[in-house]
Amino acid sequence: MLDYLTALLVILSPWIFQFADDDPATAVPLLVGIVTIFYSLITNYEYSIATAIPFRVHLVLDTLLALFLAVSPWLLGFSEKVYLPHLLLGIAELTIVMISRGYADLPRQRNHQHA
Repeated sequence: MLDYLTALLVILSPWIFQFADDDPATAVPLLVGIVTIFYSLITNYEYSIATAIPFRVHLVLDTLLALFLAVSPWLLGFSEKVYLPHLLLGIAELTIVMISRGYADLPRQRNHQHA
């Protein structure tokens, strides 16, 4: 569930932190959040609709997107306008990945009810 909440926070961050008037700075969290929701929906874990991606692959994608989010202000050249929300959200996502790594080896139980 944390993936969906974090993705929603990332998507809404341009408006929460009031930098929605800068196109690149706004596009990055929107893209990261939407992509995160997409692969979360198809990850082999409790809150997905399909099991196409193993949880370990999900964590790798989380790591790559968190790193991209954290460095995007410098990589894409908008760090002089805004950088702190991107950096802090990227670090927060990396922290969540580090905490979640211990769950990667646990068997996945899906809570779908059968008719």
